[in-house]
Amino acid sequence: MTATERPPALAHIQSLPSWLLGRVAARGRSLVAEAFAAEGLRLQHHAVLAAVSEYGPVAQADVVRRLGFDAKDVVLLLNDLEKAGLAVRTPDPRDRRKNAVTVTPAGERTLARCAELAEQANAALLAPLSAAEGRQLIELLTRVYEAR
Repeated sequence: MTATERPPALAHIQSLPSWLLGRVAARGRSLVAEAFAAEGLRLQHHAVLAAVSEYGPVAQADVVRRLGFDAKDVVLLLNDLEKAGLAVRTPDPRDRRKNAVTVTPAGERTLARCAELAEQANAALLAPLSAAEGRQLIELLTRVYEAR
């Protein structure tokens, strides 16, 4: 296609895979964020809780490294999770200068509920597609992602 055959600038941008993927990703994040808000969580709370569940007991600094979040933000998120009874910080028995973070039983239940909510939100996102098309989309997106 030559420059004279190219659609108008905005139409061209909106036809690019990068633009479409960004719009779909924003919609997906919004659906999941709305679902998690019903549980009193933001997406970042869920990420911290999931990391602590998977790697805990874990040092706060390790949560920061694993997620790539700012250390101050992780402290604030952990404060929220602790206040909600979803996580607990205790002195690390190997190094008392550090805190070890663990997920409480209530936190594990919340993670399970968030997994259900995320599935429902993603089903809503992919509702315009058949089940086979949804699986194909995931396969194609995975291939593009893994090729990076």
